[in-house]
Amino acid sequence: MKKALLLALILVAVPAFAGRGNIVITKAGAKAGPGRDNAAVIQRAIDRISKAGGGTVTIPAGDFYSGAIELKSGVELHMEMGARLLGVADKSAYEESHMTVDGIKSFLSSLIYAQGQENIAITGLGTIDGQGGADAFKTKEDPGGRPMIILLRDCRNVVVKDITLTNSAHWVQYYTGCEGVRVSGVKVYSHTNYNNDGIDIESRDVVVSNCIFDCEDDAICLKGLCMCENVSVSNCVAASNCNAIKLGTASVYGYRNIAISNITVRAASEDNFRHWSTKIDGVTAPVTVISGIALEVVDGGIMENVSISNISMTDVQTPIFIRLARRNESDLPEGSRMRGITISNVTAVSESMMSCSITGVPGLYPEDIFLSNIDITSPGGGTPEMALIPVPEAEDSYPENRKLGYSLPASGLYIRHANNVYLSNLSFHFRVPDARPLIVTDDCTNVVER
Repeated sequence: MKKALLLALILVAVPAFAGRGNIVITKAGAKAGPGRDNAAVIQRAIDRISKAGGGTVTIPAGDFYSGAIELKSGVELHMEMGARLLGVADKSAYEESHMTVDGIKSFLSSLIYAQGQENIAITGLGTIDGQGGADAFKTKEDPGGRPMIILLRDCRNVVVKDITLTNSAHWVQYYTGCEGVRVSGVKVYSHTNYNNDGIDIESRDVVVSNCIFDCEDDAICLKGLCMCENVSVSNCVAASNCNAIKLGTASVYGYRNIAISNITVRAASEDNFRHWSTKIDGVTAPVTVISGIALEVVDGGIMENVSISNISMTDVQTPIFIRLARRNESDLPEGSRMRGITISNVTAVSESMMSCSITGVPGLYPEDIFLSNIDITSPGGGTPEMALIPVPEAEDSYPENRKLGYSLPASGLYIRHANNVYLSNLSFHFRVPDARPLIVTDDCTNVVER
């Protein structure tokens, strides 16, 4: 009985492509080399395979240029080793990918997109290159006109495996409103444009594992414009010029049942836009991650039952940043809430005076926060005067560490407007002495140090 149940679960969890049709795009008329847009050829192959009941569309070794491609139910887009799919450097080539959501045309676009499809996959050892650094995409003010590489909306049973994603013009990959998503063995390298998030998740029943994210913006980012729940992220490298592990922003609905473990956090390989050490006093390394772990509810939603463990960080400004605030009002009867957060087994090397923090705002308190086995090494050098600098409430501002000031009153952990915070085995080390107290609390109830 147990074996039969396990087999049934496996059959449900993995899209079935074996034994179905296969179209190699070169045999369907695609041509390698610049100056060509193979989108129409690839799309016809996808449509044909989907209508036939499912199978594989294969991109062989070579450089194939394409505009927007719509992935359809039952289709695996497979990239062979040596294959490169390069996005056409023309915004008009992605017009079809602006999907309609609740009767409104979305401003988001993408090279590969799908809406309302099921049993779809993108696999193989090839590379998808968005050519995001092209002149056509060099506009910070128009992120919607800059296509992503992958955008899947309201899809079921999705697999993205072993592929390399590079040079996106916007976010690299975005899974929103989906159910049953598995991303594994994916390598992301994207530093060519603004907003180059490594992965953005806003879905249910998601597993991300064994991936490497090296990107300009947030590396692993969970958003909450729809409920993001039952998500597992493990065994990944997160390198970023912004936040490495981030829940937020866009927390209108929020996050529930999130498990993140075994993550290595480090500085990004390039810094083409941020240059934090030239902008923020006290940042002691030329390339840094903003926050290693950033948990943020500021747009009216919830965050509950979140577990983060076994995290190794270097090159971070703030190892742990937890923020509940009122950038937007809540539609929930009891208002925004953040509760049931557990962070354990973290080793971090910090490069700023912006210490770890857990902060709410008056009348809006994070609660039931557990920190254990945390070991942090910081630059030190804090003065007694720094301990007296007022910390702004910044209730309605964008939630990042520097919004609270370039230094905090505590050298290790600052807690304000929070209830039921439990601290166990926290260790702080400094390269030079720091005169600020290790832990400072303000307007808190039941902060327990064990």
